[in-house]
Amino acid sequence: MTTILYSLAGADRSRPFSPHCWKIVLALRHKDLDFEEKPLAFTEISEVEGGFSKTVPILRDGDKLVSDSFQIALHLEEAYPDRPSLFRGEGGKAMARFVEGYSQTTIHPAISAIALMDIYNILAPADQAHFRKTREALFGKPLEEVFPDRDGAIAAFPAKLQALRHMLRSQPFIGGEKPLFADYIVFGALQWLKVTTGSVHLPQDDKALDWFERCLDLFDGAGRKVA
Repeated sequence: MTTILYSLAGADRSRPFSPHCWKIVLALRHKDLDFEEKPLAFTEISEVEGGFSKTVPILRDGDKLVSDSFQIALHLEEAYPDRPSLFRGEGGKAMARFVEGYSQTTIHPAISAIALMDIYNILAPADQAHFRKTREALFGKPLEEVFPDRDGAIAAFPAKLQALRHMLRSQPFIGGEKPLFADYIVFGALQWLKVTTGSVHLPQDDKALDWFERCLDLFDGAGRKVA
């Protein structure tokens, strides 16, 4: 039975952009598993698999349905122990949990301040209405007023990756000599920024950018196949 990954895209279904889904694209490649990716619009997510989840990624792996990127990674690790490990043990799982916390509390808010309107602009009209309604309810103000200083957010963004640069002084990946799921967590965030805005907004001589380029090259350039 085909393994299916439901992901997220805007009006152009060839450009999936969810950071959490990109984690799983690379996790599936890491495990060398064949799968079919089905990008969805925001308003379609609740219609697939009997309304299994309101968010993506959703993975159908045979008769198993799993949502939440970290839970999917854990499922892949347990279901395919003979394939390359995403964690290399309990320590790797704990490390990935820490990296996930760092990404979602430091990197994601910084990206949102840059990309909010870019995301809105790549959506189809029905999804633009959904996105505006839900985000304006969350922030309590018009979408255009949520992050008024985009240029300032871009200028401040490189500093959010200083912890990554510090680590890169001693090893090429967060996982060491080779990447682990922890790498795919941060990669997913930067890929989200790149696909939605066209850039990761880092200087050309930045070690964090070098790391991102190495991640783009993984698995026959899987990350480069989206314009």
